[in-house]
Formats: sequence, C-alpha cells, structure tokens
Amino acid sequence: MVESIVDSLVTLFGTTIPKELTVFVISVLPVLELRGGLIAARLLEMNVWSAFFFCFIGNMLPIPFILLFIRKIFDWMRKWKHFGKIIAKMEKKAEKHRKTIEKYGVWGLFLLVAIPLPGTGGWTGALVAAVMDIRIRRALPTIALGVFAAGLIVGGISFGLFG
Repeated sequence: MVESIVDSLVTLFGTTIPKELTVFVISVLPVLELRGGLIAARLLEMNVWSAFFFCFIGNMLPIPFILLFIRKIFDWMRKWKHFGKIIAKMEKKAEKHRKTIEKYGVWGLFLLVAIPLPGTGGWTGALVAAVMDIRIRRALPTIALGVFAAGLIVGGISFGLFG
C-alpha cells in the first residue's frame, strides 16, 4: 500500500518539483514518513546519501511539534463531536504501546520507531511519548535515533546495499 501511494505521489509531482523536495514532502507525511520517502527516492533514482538526508530531515520536522502540542490539539478538537472518535482511536493506538515503553523505557520507544513495520515510526513514537508524558529532552533524541535506524534499514533495502 505504501509503495502504491509513493508511486502515485512521485507520478503526481513528476519533474515539476525537485526530487529532493518530493522526498522531503513525502517524509513529512504521517504513515509514509522516511520509509516512504526513501522508496520514492529510489524510484526517482536519487543518490542514497542525499535521499537519506532529505528524508530524515522531513520525517523529523513535525516530531517536536507533536511532542509539544498534540495533547493540546486533542483537547481543542474534542470540542467537536466528529473528532472524538478519531482522537480516541489515536489515543488507543498510543496506549497499545504503553506496556512496552514502561517495561523497556527509551529503548522501547527506540524500537517502536526503528523497526520499519506498519503502524510504527516517528509520528507514532511521538504520539506515544506525548500521551505517556515522556519529556521532550528524552523523547526527541530517542525518536531521532529510531528514525535514523529505520532509515538505515529501509535505505539499505531500497537501494540494494544489503545484497
């Protein structure tokens, strides 16, 4: 699914915007994040290191804002009925990871972000950290390290560095 979304975005952007901006924008988006950006970079035949740089920066851009403001945004959104279900679903997703984070601490948060599986990544890690009241000075470097590790894994696979 992620690959088809990325392929559609690459086709949509085509050559109208620079490749670097394409992968940066894809990496900022939830669900796609750095992993989708690296797939797009491979489709665009970018240099692996340039791709990694733009994807990492793009994925990390929203993380501090999520850590700092998501709970306030949720409180504000609860004023409207139709957002209640969406917020409850997101909080339930975050709570699902609570035991792991409580058991393993920042290593649990790191693994949640670093292992490139559906439903994991920087956005999810930031949501979990915010819901669990993990301070930004602990959460942000842990999430950054996890995004970096995920990038090495996905970049290595996407660009054929492991084969």
